[in-house]
Amino acid sequence: MFGADILSSEPITNLHSHYAMISIENLYQIFQSNSVISTDTRKFTEGCLFFALKGAQFNGNLFAHDALKGGAAFAIVDELHGHADERILLTEDVLLTLQKLATHHRQQLNIPVLGITGSNGKTTTKELVASVLKQKFNTYYTQGNLNNHIGVPLTILSVTKEHQFAVIEMGANHLKEIELLTSIAQPNFGLITNIGKAHLEGFGGIEGVKKGKGELYDYIKAQKGLIFIQHDRETLVEILNGYEKIVTYGTTTTNTICGSAVMRGELLSVEITKPFKQLINTQLTGDYNLDNVLSAVALGNHFGIEKNKIEEAISGYIPGNQRSQLIHKGDITIVLDAYNANPSSMNAAITNFRNAFSGDKYLALGEMLELGDESAGEHHRIASLATTVEAKQTIVVGSHFAASAATHGFVHFNTSEEAAQWLKKHLPHNAAILIKGSRGSKMEVLLTAFD
Repeated sequence: MFGADILSSEPITNLHSHYAMISIENLYQIFQSNSVISTDTRKFTEGCLFFALKGAQFNGNLFAHDALKGGAAFAIVDELHGHADERILLTEDVLLTLQKLATHHRQQLNIPVLGITGSNGKTTTKELVASVLKQKFNTYYTQGNLNNHIGVPLTILSVTKEHQFAVIEMGANHLKEIELLTSIAQPNFGLITNIGKAHLEGFGGIEGVKKGKGELYDYIKAQKGLIFIQHDRETLVEILNGYEKIVTYGTTTTNTICGSAVMRGELLSVEITKPFKQLINTQLTGDYNLDNVLSAVALGNHFGIEKNKIEEAISGYIPGNQRSQLIHKGDITIVLDAYNANPSSMNAAITNFRNAFSGDKYLALGEMLELGDESAGEHHRIASLATTVEAKQTIVVGSHFAASAATHGFVHFNTSEEAAQWLKKHLPHNAAILIKGSRGSKMEVLLTAFD
């Protein structure tokens, strides 16, 4: 313990040597009785463990005592502030401790764990796969966007001994990140949705994306686990590098699971032709969701779920979280795909919008971020593609689209708030509008124009 009634806004570093560091084993014993984890200084759950994370703009250590007053059972810190309290547990690095605790917990779980990553479609695939697996197993899966170095540990620590399956989404924007996440989650099954032009700046180009996403395959191969793969995609086959413990899916008949896209108006249907015949009517728009559906069928079939149950799970899934959502506002159909964007997903969304929707069309596109030196060229290519839609009006948001807007006569705004104000004064009627952009563009703000 450390001296009582010491008040300071600075870390009490000279007392660290007199304060016992808690071991992962002892912390895990505490976790078994207090299994709710909190990292949010704005809300504390009664009996939770508060992990005092810190970053460039915040320091959770300063809120350790607030957490205890708010009902936390213990606070895990790596800096000592304020007066003594036996419920404050000291560690060298709170984030590293959170990750190690998650790894220790994972090692106690004798269940299948599926790791999912990819440039596009991770979340939709995760949701579809989980919907199918829930037909047979008590399945826990990544909630929201908890797919990074903090989110994955939190997800793993939410898996209980009652769960029979875990589906873990893993996101990355630089090399070695998937390697870290796999070391924490320790999946015995792996799935990469695709490899595209996402986070080019952090990965250093498309080859870096391939290597970074391929870290999931590397882990699964080292563990002699099973990989689910869209075997028609050359980039995935390339990084598979001859590994044979696989289940394949795709559009060609050589795959274990074979199917094709059938657009019924604005929505996607998938006709499964192998290993069984089944028509699945989805509530998804875009044939780019075909692979996502096929991967869910592949998982369900491999784990012995009846085809009718697979169909029921997929057809019942309603997309949310601003990912390929279809929203109807009076006589206007809105395709809201504003959670994120990169050149690959933007290309797919615009192409689908052009081909699947009829009548008057409008585009509202937010800039794509984290593209580095490729940014100008990629925005120019997407702007050129947008002209093929022959939209009545194309709205673009962000400085990266400024040059293209001038070239093609698009309406350009610096912010989505400005675009929403303009759209409110120029509301279309009997039309469809695609709203898409990177997270930083906040293109969902345009929905306020339709209220």
